[in-house]
Amino acid sequence: MIVMTASIVITYIAFKFNLNFYVDLTMLSIAIIFPLVFTIRGSFRRREKALEHLSKFRSALKTVHYFVMSNQELTEESKKEMTEILVNISEKTMNHLKNNDETTKDLDEIIDKVLTFIVANDLTVSKNFKDRTFRFMKDLHESIENLHAINTHRTPISLKAYCLVFIYIFPLIYAPTIIFDVGLESNQGITYFIVLLTEFILISLYNIQDQLEFPFDDVGLDDINLDAFKLDR
Repeated sequence: MIVMTASIVITYIAFKFNLNFYVDLTMLSIAIIFPLVFTIRGSFRRREKALEHLSKFRSALKTVHYFVMSNQELTEESKKEMTEILVNISEKTMNHLKNNDETTKDLDEIIDKVLTFIVANDLTVSKNFKDRTFRFMKDLHESIENLHAINTHRTPISLKAYCLVFIYIFPLIYAPTIIFDVGLESNQGITYFIVLLTEFILISLYNIQDQLEFPFDDVGLDDINLDAFKLDR
């Protein structure tokens, strides 16, 4: 609304003071469209990577759960304890991503309970069970670290700020240029429509990129459904 309102005001001022001049819009397209497309592609690739790591995360978690449930050396109480640990890891990881937490301290403490469980049952479980569990816990750790990195390191702030600044100042150059092309004698509604439509497209692209920056917060049509990657979905 701010951008659209500014476009109307600037176009009105341009008409009132007969401001019109010619500017090659190719330069403006390079200054705005190219960075916007670049950031949107980058955000989309990060989203796709996040889906890959979430799938790997659930796969590793589910495999460890299978190992535990199929191990005849563990008691039912031990199996239940381990299942609760794995469920807590799943829930805590999803909440961590949704809340955009910058630290993984609480999450690490829950994951460490897997090691505590194995150490406590050292005489019960076999070496083969330990090796397989640690192997898939490695995949689990790797997935979580990648997801945390994706969630906390996004598109460079300077590049986003650059795009937003140019979108705001764009009508200052674009409105007089359109008036020059259309002519002061022509219907002013045509100029308003062209300026508003162009500015709407630009700010919409920026908003799409901004939503893709946060794929885990459940805000936006393209956000990832984290519930689908929980252990007990």
